[in-house]
Amino acid sequence: MSWTDERVELLKKMWGEGQSASQIAKELGGVTRNAVIGKVHRLGLSNRATGAGSGGSAKPAAGDKPGPKAKPTKAEAAPAPVAEVEPAPVPVVRKPIIPAGQPLPPQPSANEISPEALASVREVEKKAKRISLMELTERTCKWPIGDPATEDFWFCGLAVQPGKPYCEAHVGVAFQPMSSRRDRRR
Repeated sequence: MSWTDERVELLKKMWGEGQSASQIAKELGGVTRNAVIGKVHRLGLSNRATGAGSGGSAKPAAGDKPGPKAKPTKAEAAPAPVAEVEPAPVPVVRKPIIPAGQPLPPQPSANEISPEALASVREVEKKAKRISLMELTERTCKWPIGDPATEDFWFCGLAVQPGKPYCEAHVGVAFQPMSSRRDRRR
């Protein structure tokens, strides 16, 4: 559908009469309500005297005769005082802790990690660089240590294994083969 001059004129006429975008779309055919609204805005017709969607026409009633306009008085000409409008409350959007319908990824618990790996991690954490979030790079281990809500929270910071986000010791804890996990659960 293209906006021909005839269709645009019909749109302008119906919009000026106070017809709704849905009514105009139905009359034009082959165009949606949203397309009508978009065209109205592009044409700069969005402000009209009658209430939008009233379905009525903007034509004066039979008894009403348009006469010469009287000069407004000083009170009428003065701008009306602007009432203070309270801002609408911002809705609180809470993210679900667990997305609906999606299982959590398997995460090793302390009893699933081998004692050797835990000992290795403890030794490495003694030698860790203890860096902050702002100091992380693609070459530093991003293993978080401590409680993020406290001042005593840091990242390992040692050199990462190629293609991994963690150092050798933390890779051993984070990336365990599936078969070894399955065997431990039995």
